[in-house]
Amino acid sequence: MKFLVYLSDYMIPLIIFCIVGYGLLNRSNVYDDFVHGAADGLKTVIGILPTLIGLMMAVGILRASGFLDFLAGLLGILTEPLGLPAPVVPAAIVKMFSSSAATGLVLDLFKEYGPDSKIGMITSIMMSCTETIFYTMSVYYMTAKVKKSRWTLSGALFTTLVGIIASVILAGFLTN
Repeated sequence: MKFLVYLSDYMIPLIIFCIVGYGLLNRSNVYDDFVHGAADGLKTVIGILPTLIGLMMAVGILRASGFLDFLAGLLGILTEPLGLPAPVVPAAIVKMFSSSAATGLVLDLFKEYGPDSKIGMITSIMMSCTETIFYTMSVYYMTAKVKKSRWTLSGALFTTLVGIIASVILAGFLTN
């Protein structure tokens, strides 16, 4: 176990050393390649910045207005009998848009119910087996200039549903 801890301390410097070494062996100008890649990355960030700001603002407005709590109360009527507690519903919805906003909701759930509670377990598992669908689609499709998403959205929503179901089932095993 100590070997893994020791290895993890040196993993990133080792990777950087290998990349620079590989570039030098191929007689390429590593610094110029780095600067060119950083410039391309900055162009991508500038291109997706409006989408990021829009998503963060929308989630912030929904959370501050109380709409998420209202929606959780309504959807909780349907989800409670299926094993998904109403307080978890806002985190499941927000996770599809923003992982960082969902993390804020998760921390609120942990403060209120505790991380070892059934709600805490469902939320923890759900956060790890679902994706930020709309963020990912908007960023990658905008960057790649994809106009038609075809089956991406329906497939992503289906896998998110499967992830939520799996989190309910697994948390049921862990808390019993």
